[in-house]
Amino acid sequence: MPTALWIILAIVAALIVAVVLLYNKLVGLRAMVENGWSDIDVQLKRRADLIPRLVDTVKGYAAHERTLFESVIAARNKALGAGSDVDARGAAEGTVARGTSRLFALKEAYPELKSNENFLDLQDELSDTEDKIEFARRFYNGATRELNTAVETFPTNLVAGPLGFGPRPYFEMTGDTNAPAVEFSA
Repeated sequence: MPTALWIILAIVAALIVAVVLLYNKLVGLRAMVENGWSDIDVQLKRRADLIPRLVDTVKGYAAHERTLFESVIAARNKALGAGSDVDARGAAEGTVARGTSRLFALKEAYPELKSNENFLDLQDELSDTEDKIEFARRFYNGATRELNTAVETFPTNLVAGPLGFGPRPYFEMTGDTNAPAVEFSA
């Protein structure tokens, strides 16, 4: 066999190995992003499960805050309905977070809530869950950044597009970032 043929075969083999390595890298990065989203989803569902318990506990003390309770539950249901759409879920979860903070603000108007053990336990659980959501969000966004960088940089971008890899959205809890106005009616 001529030397030129060996060189061509070596180049083709090197290209195949390079494509396989890049593909495997992209698959690993995609798996990290999906794992990160799964972690976020678990924590968001945990928070969603805690919210009705919190609302029920507060209802006993502040029955006339009905519109607040209804809006928090509606926000929770909308967030659960957003599913895996990262942008829609982020916007809906931002509304949930603001609603739960308004529920916690009620304890200032109802001092008996401050001593209610169930309320305090739920507040601690939700606070812990919020910390876990933040950690999971940072992990997901970091994994997303790595995948997006790989998908958009040379030479990985030559493999990514044709093999169906594309950039993923970051998870941000969007919406009004101002502190919610809380009104206490008598």
